[in-house]
Amino acid sequence: MSNSASTPRLVSLDAFRGATIAGMLLVNNPGSWSHLYAPLEHAPWHGWTPTDMIFPSFLWIMGVAMTLSFARRVEAGDDRSELFRHVMRRSAIIFGLGLLLVAFPFGLLPTHHFSLAKMRIPGVLQRIAVCYLFAGAICLWTGKRGQIAWSAGLLAGYALLLKFVPVPGYGAGHIGEAVGNLAWWIDSHVLAGHTWSGAPAPGFDPEGIISTLPAIASTLLGALAGQILREPVSGNAKATRLVGSGVALLAAGALLHLWLPINKNLWTSSFALFMAGWAGVLLAAFYWLIDVRGWKRWATPLVIYGMNAIVIFVLAGLIA
Repeated sequence: MSNSASTPRLVSLDAFRGATIAGMLLVNNPGSWSHLYAPLEHAPWHGWTPTDMIFPSFLWIMGVAMTLSFARRVEAGDDRSELFRHVMRRSAIIFGLGLLLVAFPFGLLPTHHFSLAKMRIPGVLQRIAVCYLFAGAICLWTGKRGQIAWSAGLLAGYALLLKFVPVPGYGAGHIGEAVGNLAWWIDSHVLAGHTWSGAPAPGFDPEGIISTLPAIASTLLGALAGQILREPVSGNAKATRLVGSGVALLAAGALLHLWLPINKNLWTSSFALFMAGWAGVLLAAFYWLIDVRGWKRWATPLVIYGMNAIVIFVLAGLIA
């Protein structure tokens, strides 16, 4: 594999993305919601399960792909403003597809009830769109230091908001349950009537407004991993650095967990760090096996999924 800064498309990144999409489809379509295998369930509140790794890994992968794609196109002479217009168009399409999944089949089936007045606005694709938009802007107009600063600022700022901003009737730092925390209060007021009906508490949404801030940081942490993959060093060295950065993020997330628990519903800063660490370690394994060692054939189904991730996710949602 070439060691030049201009890294070609990584088969391992497509395979890892494909694995996350396959995981999403399995979690969203488990066969029977009343008889779930424990690893296919989200943690009820604090803590994590393998299922909780999937969504943050997808955002992290999106960040890696941003760094590699933007760098290639800027080096080829593409204008950054035009690239950002592409980002905005793509974000709008993904957001619209998310709303389509929420609304479909528009109340046309006997078991489906649809109402614009109660339609959920946030969602998985909607969060992907927002993260792609904001992280894309940051990646286009800042370098490595700027991306580190934005990541740290978003994670630190969100942690301070959760811990120290008082919620009317509950006070500050009330994160032991879905009701009473700042994310719930903002969503239940700003998005009143438009949050997820299956959330841990009425008015709360796991893809809500301020919990998207650390999700943007999750994407930026992936963008920083993409910087490692562009370094002019050997494939073995890149894999080692990915593992090292991943382990460091795992340790940081575990330490922060002592003060701000790992929580996917709130997308706490400890959760963002910890899951970015896992993503780094897992991509290192995919990268070493596929792009360094050249063992690609086994990953072909995952690569197909990974190169058509959004299409497969939307089709699976519509069919289900």
